[in-house]
Amino acid sequence: MRKSRYTDSQILAILKQNENSVPVPELCREHGMSSAQFYKWRATFGGMDALMMKRLKELEDENKRLKKMYVEERLKAEIRKEPLRESCKAISAMKTL
Repeated sequence: MRKSRYTDSQILAILKQNENSVPVPELCREHGMSSAQFYKWRATFGGMDALMMKRLKELEDENKRLKKMYVEERLKAEIRKEPLRESCKAISAMKTL
């Protein structure tokens, strides 16, 4: 995933400017961003302070790490099951003879 050009504090400052009645098109022009990006930030970070934003980022990183661990464990489990499946197939093939 791409890293944002803006730091968390910059994003919060831009959102605060909008709360202080600065129009969105003016903010976008001033900071060189699209209005879609602004509204995405507002949906994600609206009403947060710096500590809450930092905690959200930490939780997202932890969630990513846990998902990766889960996938690795599922892969290991599938690898362990493969020899068992093969031996079951061999046994059933012997029974049919």
